[in-house]
Amino acid sequence: MHRERVVLRRAVSGMRMAVNVRVSDFLGIALREVDDTQVMLVLVHHDPSLTIPLCVSDDQDEIVAAWAMWSETFALPQLQDTRREATPRRRRRNAIRSRRPRFLMRRRVGHLLNPASVHHGEREIIARN
Repeated sequence: MHRERVVLRRAVSGMRMAVNVRVSDFLGIALREVDDTQVMLVLVHHDPSLTIPLCVSDDQDEIVAAWAMWSETFALPQLQDTRREATPRRRRRNAIRSRRPRFLMRRRVGHLLNPASVHHGEREIIARN
């Protein structure tokens, strides 16, 4: 974690990756209840899979002090519990498809009009004035 960037290291299907996320992309620092006694601080992102837990504690005074400290460090607002459902993925469209007709997308090899008019291995004679 850095003041400007957060690096998330994940393994997806056995492939390791590092995801760099700007701190300005996060919504803020939120308090979430884990159970009846514990409270957790999280760095909330638009995408719930990128939300990062920061701290878990039983002590209310400690969690409030940590909440203010993380909010000041990242210059993000303090939020209440903001759990959201994951939004469905948007359907992607081909950018060219909307601009060009489908038959123009396919390219074919050009055909000569009269294949008998092509002379191979001969010198060309040009008439000049």
